[in-house]
Amino acid sequence: MDVVETSGKPSTKPSSTSIYDDDEVVGFEKHAEIMMKKLTQGTKERDVISIYGMPGFRKTTLARKVYYHPSIVNHFDVKAWCAVSQAYNRRMLLAEIFKQATNDDSEIKEEDDVADMLRKSLISRRYLIVLDDIWDVEAWEDLGTCFPQGKYGSRVMVTTRIEQVSKDLHHHSDPYSLSFLTFGETWELLEKKVFRGESCPPDLLEAGLQVAQHCKGLPLVVVLIAGIIAKMEREASLWLEVANDLSSFALGEQSMKVIQSSYDQLEDHLKPCLLYMGLFPEDHKIPVDNLLKLWMAEEFVLNSETENIEEASRNCLSDLLNRSLVMVSGMRIDHVVEYCSLNDVVREFCLRKLTEDKYTQVAVPYNPYQHLHSTESRLCIYIHDDLIKQLDHSDYQLDKIPMLDFKETKSLEFIAHPKLNTWNNLYSNPLHLAVKFRSIRAVYLMEWISHLHNLQTLQLRSNEKLHLRAATLWEMTKLRHMNIDCFSLVWEDINEEGSFEECSTMLENMKTFHTCHILLDNKNPRFWWRFSNLEDLSLHVKCVPKFPLFSIPKVHTSLHSLSLVLSFTEFWDSVGRWESYCVFPPNLRHLCLAGCLLTEQMILYIARLENLESLKLELGIPLGRSESYCWDVTNVEFPALKYLTLLGMQIDEWKASEESFPVLEVLSIKAGFEFLEIPPSFQDIPALRLIELFDCNDYLVDSALKLKKEIEENTGSDGLQVVKLKD
Repeated sequence: MDVVETSGKPSTKPSSTSIYDDDEVVGFEKHAEIMMKKLTQGTKERDVISIYGMPGFRKTTLARKVYYHPSIVNHFDVKAWCAVSQAYNRRMLLAEIFKQATNDDSEIKEEDDVADMLRKSLISRRYLIVLDDIWDVEAWEDLGTCFPQGKYGSRVMVTTRIEQVSKDLHHHSDPYSLSFLTFGETWELLEKKVFRGESCPPDLLEAGLQVAQHCKGLPLVVVLIAGIIAKMEREASLWLEVANDLSSFALGEQSMKVIQSSYDQLEDHLKPCLLYMGLFPEDHKIPVDNLLKLWMAEEFVLNSETENIEEASRNCLSDLLNRSLVMVSGMRIDHVVEYCSLNDVVREFCLRKLTEDKYTQVAVPYNPYQHLHSTESRLCIYIHDDLIKQLDHSDYQLDKIPMLDFKETKSLEFIAHPKLNTWNNLYSNPLHLAVKFRSIRAVYLMEWISHLHNLQTLQLRSNEKLHLRAATLWEMTKLRHMNIDCFSLVWEDINEEGSFEECSTMLENMKTFHTCHILLDNKNPRFWWRFSNLEDLSLHVKCVPKFPLFSIPKVHTSLHSLSLVLSFTEFWDSVGRWESYCVFPPNLRHLCLAGCLLTEQMILYIARLENLESLKLELGIPLGRSESYCWDVTNVEFPALKYLTLLGMQIDEWKASEESFPVLEVLSIKAGFEFLEIPPSFQDIPALRLIELFDCNDYLVDSALKLKKEIEENTGSDGLQVVKLKD
């Protein structure tokens, strides 16, 4: 009965739950078995395991498959993964490895010796570090000194496209080469990608086999071709045309030609979405939420069939993923894609395409208000260190900057996303630059800028007290996403009675509203009515409110995600009053409650949410209580709940019936629990596939293992995985 253990909290890297379809690892079984032996057997000294092969051979996919295999997770005390790439920042890489190795997300200060910190954290521990996509041995010499020697069986796994680099990294284990797929593996992968687990119809079999043959065993070509023919009519003649085209390509040029073919078949609005991603750094894990907001700011998807631009953006990403032009590089436990990236070959194609079309690295070749092939391009500038230095040097006179040629474009717009850059101390605040521009559409990490009426995305982060004028907020009618994360926030424009002045403005475009601290009683009861189309609301409530958060819950029928953090100590003396305010909007799919007492009435309010798929409950019982607490949901049903997370709930006993969680898939229990058993009725939940335990007592772990054993004995299925995460 295996229990998987890993160090620290789940990484921000791909989830420990498999995020890759089985078709992505066709032909990898033998490779994975060999790699796992290299990692767990052999010398006790630190060893470097290198995987090499040409671009498109899925080196990274193999490394991930091994990295997240339960036997590997259980074998090492510490694991960390980072992408090195051709151009890298040593300090940033070491900081990323250190944060994963120590489970410490706190900010590393400028004066900290991160290399020494990492080295000390790894001493006397069996660690596995993955350095993905190393280009030269100097990179290893630069980073490898931070990985201490010792006879603990530690390993560093390296992927590289250059054979000589793998030979130069040779320690105890020989470099491992990934070869071409066999014809059988090629066909298996192609069939799975096109037919999604079903068999190829007999009338397409011959044409399909010819397509497979002309893929020449190159995995990237297989998945790209699958993305093409999956969108085509299922006619043998059309497939044979694809096979004939493939046969005319030499191996060296095959990948680029296939990408070009995939690109040519994209709808017009998808092309700039893909090319835009080429502007991100090599091997960059692109946060999906940020990417979609930037697409919206660029107005790439305005000509989509749906009026909901967020949904249109998600559909664009889904299309690019289905065509294998974009890869999933991280997924949440609820199977929502959290990070994506480009294969190196696809990114190279995008950059070539931008250059061929005479667009520089700061230009995007699409404007929905212009003809697709118009010679009038729109130049979008991305705020970064070099640009700020040049602007500062030229006294912010744009025509003096040599990198900008105004003869090339009649319009100039600025899209700022400094998250892609490392800000130095001298130019750490882009505010001084941003105030010069009136047409910025997406801003991150900036203080409040009141005059940006075209702003769509506003994200404020500060350790200082910020003053936010509500009147200014009502003027920003194009605002779609707002996230205020600061130590203290003061909302101005409050009248003598302590409430907002009356205002009839409706922010109908607002989809996301997050704030770190909020005093609800400073808001007029109709405050949230102004955000009638709100989809995602997250509030950190500081004091017990005197009125309901949602006076009429049905007003917010579009709201699907709600997070409430209650941080007031007097809450425990005000349970009855607060309960009456917790009538939630009816269409919620995701709910997080922190600091909320699990009374019977509160649970009934939650159970009424017929569409609720994800529920997170945190710190629901006051610490230091004298009485025991039993969480009894025996007579309660959560009809659509798939993901349940309980964090520090301090309950002594948990009771549930077979009907309580009929479709639950994932149960996560994290820290602070005193109860000794998961309800036995969980063995009768057919969809249950994962129990994740973080810093839980041994009795609770034994209870989960008992459930797993009983399910296996009763059903013959080993589909339930029990994962124990240790600090």
